[in-house]
This record gives sequence, structure tokens and C-alpha cells, in this order.
Amino acid sequence: MNPEFLLPAPIRIDQPFDGRRRVIIDRISPEIDGGRFPAKCIEGEAVTVEADIFTDGADTIEAELLFRRRGDKEWSSVPMAALVNDLWTGSFRVGAPGIYEYTVQAWVDHFLTWQKGLKKKIDAGQDIGIDLKIGATIVELGAARARGEDAGTLHHHVGLLTVGDRESAVEAALGEELAAAMLRCPDKSIASMYEKVLLLQVDQRKAGFSTWYEFFPRSWGGEPGRHGTFRECMAKLPRIAQMGFDVVYLPPIHPIGLTKRKGRNNSLVAMPDDPGSCWAIGGPDGGHTSVHPELGSMADFEAFVQEAESRGISVALDIAFQCSPDHPWVLEHPQWFRWRPDGTVQFAENPPKRYEDILPIDFETKDWQNLWSELRGVFLFWVGKGVKIFRVDNPHTKAFPFWEWAIGTIRQMHPDTVFLAEAFTRPKLMARLAKAGYNQSYTYFTWRNSKQELQQYLSELTGTELVDFMRPNFWPNTPDILHEELQTGSRAKFIIRQVLAATLSSNYGMYGPAYELCEHVPVAPGKEEYIDSEKYEIKRWDLDRPGNIRAEITAVNRIRRENPALQQTRNITFVRIDAGANREHDQLMAYVKRSADGGNVILTVVNLDHRNTQGGWLRFPLELFGLPHTQAFTVEELLTGQSFHWNGEWNFVELNPNVMPAHIFRVILPS
Repeated sequence: MNPEFLLPAPIRIDQPFDGRRRVIIDRISPEIDGGRFPAKCIEGEAVTVEADIFTDGADTIEAELLFRRRGDKEWSSVPMAALVNDLWTGSFRVGAPGIYEYTVQAWVDHFLTWQKGLKKKIDAGQDIGIDLKIGATIVELGAARARGEDAGTLHHHVGLLTVGDRESAVEAALGEELAAAMLRCPDKSIASMYEKVLLLQVDQRKAGFSTWYEFFPRSWGGEPGRHGTFRECMAKLPRIAQMGFDVVYLPPIHPIGLTKRKGRNNSLVAMPDDPGSCWAIGGPDGGHTSVHPELGSMADFEAFVQEAESRGISVALDIAFQCSPDHPWVLEHPQWFRWRPDGTVQFAENPPKRYEDILPIDFETKDWQNLWSELRGVFLFWVGKGVKIFRVDNPHTKAFPFWEWAIGTIRQMHPDTVFLAEAFTRPKLMARLAKAGYNQSYTYFTWRNSKQELQQYLSELTGTELVDFMRPNFWPNTPDILHEELQTGSRAKFIIRQVLAATLSSNYGMYGPAYELCEHVPVAPGKEEYIDSEKYEIKRWDLDRPGNIRAEITAVNRIRRENPALQQTRNITFVRIDAGANREHDQLMAYVKRSADGGNVILTVVNLDHRNTQGGWLRFPLELFGLPHTQAFTVEELLTGQSFHWNGEWNFVELNPNVMPAHIFRVILPS
């Protein structure tokens, strides 16, 4: 086992103590848990680093941000700029996926300090004879450090400062030529370095912007009730691509156990033709590195992956580390499971739920090293088959050190892999999984439904340290979750939740067929599970059934692809809408997103009331763009193609949910 990914420690800079190092570098951001974990970004993205940098007295300081790909010997650098209150900032653009390193160094710039003081004395009419001599000495030292033409330029300026008349000396001292040459050869001999080298995890593009469609391959056969195959599923890919999805997520595709197989609607007794839950993995035909024989061969699966890739779709596999009692591991490695005093193995439980068809793996086994290697090998096997994206089932019920080691070492070999944590659990556990390497995380979006809940939750995800390491993936439904908000069966409600998921988060997904068709009947009142759940049976979907929302889903996904502002999550500003009498509207919600370069601005307005038309006065925050409150501008409604001219910051909006419960505006502001 490689301990580097079990107990990684911040990389400390061993800088010998020198009392002349006067600059203090403090509070670097991003810095996750003192450097214990890497921050995250996307390939090609500009990464901004901030730090508090200051020194004693009034000397002028300079600072630079150092960065490199891990393993490179040489550092690249960019200058940092001072903002307010000793806060400095700098940014650099990353390349291909992998681990990068960054740190900060800063120093007292005696030339700039001298130049600033000289100007003050000149403005005050004071004698500067000695000051010019001091400056000549500083410039002479700079000439000794300089290379090429700069050395000649600086030697020339030494002469101007010491021999020329006062007017020529002042002109030379304050001139741009001297300043530029000195800037290129700063004296860093006693520069202060931040005490640590920090890590940055750079992920592939779909870690930052992706649109997921989940379906069960077994339900897509050519005949009612017959088990579908990978080859038959290939014929569905054009339709999924046309809808704008770029990730197809398949629940487990492995052989399913027979022992204690679940029947329809989670019945404890299965009928002979019941296919069982695909999360009860393993049987005589193999385990986690095998495919269910009724789906086809391994070659069929690889052909499916290749066909998906040809259409711009990545295949994501569900990895669930749990076993049917029939899994080969149960016989071959009984030490990997927890056995009860009566000789039976402990099946999975989440009281009051019981999963009699599943055996959880024991991460406290004394054979943990071999177990870890085998589990990591599952991921590596499927990477070898062309899969780079994994949705991991219930990772919070497996050992956290395992994930840190497994994901870290896999990413060393395959930096472009993406891991989505399916962990609807306590906030600190979700955060730890993200720190441990998961690129994306399921969230509480499903259970955040009011305007206040949504705005508060997005503020938490984008306005706290979570923004540096936890990427949300919003799902309005899953095969396991049919929230009561959707159980009304309202077509408008399904559109509302899809628009929110797709425009609030850059990563979102849906349990596709059920969502397209607005499936909404629970297994029982008060339950969040579907009746006749596809988890336990082969279903027949009529995707053209009247009332479907395929056109609306397709339109929103198109807008996401065409507008960079919607391809990131963090840059969001919530907008006030008044319902009258200076009272904020509680049913109309609006927010602005801007692309990184500021060239694309999207305003989304959603009516959270799926029954009634709602209207109100929206205040667009023109001040964010340096424009006066009276500025006229244009908004283009991207769902309808209509354009509107707005005058000033306050404008009236109205949404009838029976027509369309949302506006997605492209805001066209004057240059």
C-alpha cells in the first residue's frame, strides 16, 4: 500500500531562518485543511489564489504566485496584485488533468520603496541629492543581477542618477524604462516563502460540466417483458444525444444473485421471472468484473461504450461494493465479510429497511490490504474497457481511508477519471468524501424546495470553503427517490425542478425515462419510492406518451451547452423580486450567472408555484456590471426566442406555469 495517499501531509518548504525576511504571508486561499487535501479545478480553467501579505513599516512589497505540474522541476510564476487590507491575488491557468502544486513568495522591493519616497520628497520640494545617490546604488545592484539589454539599460541609468543634472536625474529615476528593467530583475535573495506547497487537483471537463441520463438497460429490449441488451441500447443513444445529455449512467450491469432475490416492489419472495435488484451483485456468472449474460457479452459492452463516445456521450458505471450471497468473493474470500454467531453472514440493514439480498463488505477485516487491492482493481478493470466515469453507491458506508488511497492511486494512473459520490448523508461525511478525491457529489437539492431553502443551500455550496473542493451534482429524482414535490403529478412541477437543477448547478442528472414521462405514483402514501420500481422489474417505457416533457428538457440542455455562464456553479447572484408593498416574492425566484470572462450573462426566473400565475417586479443588479441603475438593456428569452428591452434596474416579470414556469434570459448589456 502506498502511504502517500493514506496519510498525506502538507508539503512543507524548508527555508532556513533568516531574520532579514520581513514579509509575512498568511491565510492562503484555497487551502483545504491546512494543505491536507487538494483544492479542485477543471482543465483549462484559470485558478485564483489569494493571500494576506504584509510587512512592517511602509516599505513597498512585491509578491508572486508559483505553480507547476507535480513532478516538474521548474516553477512558473505570475505576479500578484494588491487589493485592499493587505489582501493579494493572482491567477494561473492549468493544463491537462493531474495534480498541480502552488505556493506564494514575497519580498521587500527596495527600488519601488525608494522610487515612491523620492516622488514624495520631490512633491514636497525637499532636497533629493542623497536620495539620488541611494537610488544609484540600488540600480547598480540591479544591473549586476540583470541579463542582456536590461544590464546595459541599468548601467546607463546609474550614470544618469549620479552624473547628470537634477532634471535629467529625476526624469530617469521616475521613468518607465528604469522601472520596467528593475521589475525584470528583482532582488529575491531574502524573499519570504509561504511555509507550504499546496496541491491542486485538475479534473477533466465533464467533472465540471455534465448532463447525466440514467436508465436501466434491461428495460430497453425490443419486445415487452424481454430483457434488453447492450446492442439494443445502442439504438437509443442518438435520441439521448439529441436531448443534450453527455453522460449515460447505467446502474450495475453485473450478474444478479438468486439467493434471497427481491421480487416486484421489493417483495421478499421473487417469482421465477423476476430479474431481481441489480444492486445484489454476483452469481455463478461472475461478480464485479462480469456483465449480466442477458445484457450481452463484454465485447457488446465495449461496442456500446465506443458508440456512445462517437456521439459525445461518456458511459458512467455504477460501482456498488456489496455482494449477493452468491458472489464469488463470498466463497473465495469469506474473511472479507462479517459473520454472525450462528454461522450466517450479516446482511445489509438500514433500519427499518433490510436488504436480505445484499452482504456488506467488512472493512475491518484483517485481510484489508488484499481487499483494498481487489476493490481498486474493479475500477481499473472497467477503465480498461473504456469507462472513465463512475457513480459510486453509498461510499459513506465504506472506509474513508480506502477511498483516499484508491482514488488517489487510480488518478495517478488515469488523471481523467471522474468519481460521483452517491452519499445522501450527513454534511461532514459528504464533505470528507469530496476532500478524499470525489470529483462530484450528490446533494440535498431534492429536499430543498422553497425559495428560502434553495437560496440558503446554494449560498452554502458557493459561498463557503465547500466551493473549493465539493462539486454538486443536482438530481430532481433517482430510482430510489421520488420526492413528494413530484408526487402531485404536475407537469409544470417536473419542468420547474429540471430548470432549477440545470441552471443552478453545472452538473445535473435525472432518472431519465421516469422523469421525461412525469412518473409520480409512490409505492405508498408518505414514501419516497416509486410504485412498480424498475429496480425490481423490467419495465416497458412509452417515451412518446402524451404529457411527456422531452421537448422542454431538450431546450434547457441546449441552452446549457450554448451558454458558458451555465457551465459553472460558483458565480451566482440571487436577484430580488418584489410582490408589492416592498415585500419580497416568495414564489418567484431569480438568479444571475456570469461566465468567467464576463461575456455571457444569464438571468433565470422560476415560478415555484406549479398551479398559479405569479408576477412581480424584478431588480436586475446593474451595479455588478458597473452600470447605472437607469441603464437600458436587452434580454433575450432563450426558451422562446423573444427579445425585450428593459429600462433601468426594475422590470416586471410574469410566469404562467401552465404555459412555461420559467424564463431563461440572455442579458445583453452595453459595452
